[in-house]
Amino acid sequence: MKWDNSKKTVLITGSSRGIGRAIAESFAEPQYNVILNCVNNVDKMNEVLEKIKKTCPNSAGFQFDVSDINAVNSAVDEINNKFGGVDILINNAGISFRGLFQDMPESDWKRLFDVNVFGMFNLTKAVLPHMISQQKGVIINISSMWGQSGASCEAVYSASKGAVDSFTKALAKELGPCGIRTNAVSCGCIETEMNGFLSAEEKNNLTEEIPLMRFGSPKEIGELVRFLASDKASYINGQIIRADGGYL
Repeated sequence: MKWDNSKKTVLITGSSRGIGRAIAESFAEPQYNVILNCVNNVDKMNEVLEKIKKTCPNSAGFQFDVSDINAVNSAVDEINNKFGGVDILINNAGISFRGLFQDMPESDWKRLFDVNVFGMFNLTKAVLPHMISQQKGVIINISSMWGQSGASCEAVYSASKGAVDSFTKALAKELGPCGIRTNAVSCGCIETEMNGFLSAEEKNNLTEEIPLMRFGSPKEIGELVRFLASDKASYINGQIIRADGGYL
């Protein structure tokens, strides 16, 4: 039996923790089918799922690696069968690497691009047939301010996020005539586990460079994504929305 597919279905990759979890929670409303994803943290994903189901019973979790195109296609096929298709795609799954470029193994270059860039490609291509057929849809890619300014000791990560920004702007032009909006949120310093490597001194130094004098919260990013996916943002397309506290 198919679930209620009269509602909008939103798929958030990498939604077991951090920004992805906050985005998922921002969509926890009865008018949505919320689809979570993780590759390893199944227990954490199920915790998020249990919380969301209190207000949004039409929710489900899928474990797959966004860099595995076969796994992506299989998951999206199942989502299509149950929910009628993905109406809102949030490409959030991502990994980082901190260290000197000269010391970074080639295998880590590849893995970082496989997840941050090709994972985005895989999900976007998989959900497009449904969006194109209904002549509407929303794609939001989670990027980073380092994709625009570059970060020392995060050269490959910065390059991957630059690719996210370029893809977003180009795809918006390509899909706009189909009624599909594509935007990106360029995150600044956000309080997540991904930034857990920062020492107290490094965090203080970064904070002093942010005009708002603080790191952002995952919830603030979640609320911004929720707005961009809504009809209130119906004329916003091809934009890289910075949420960095004024850092850039």
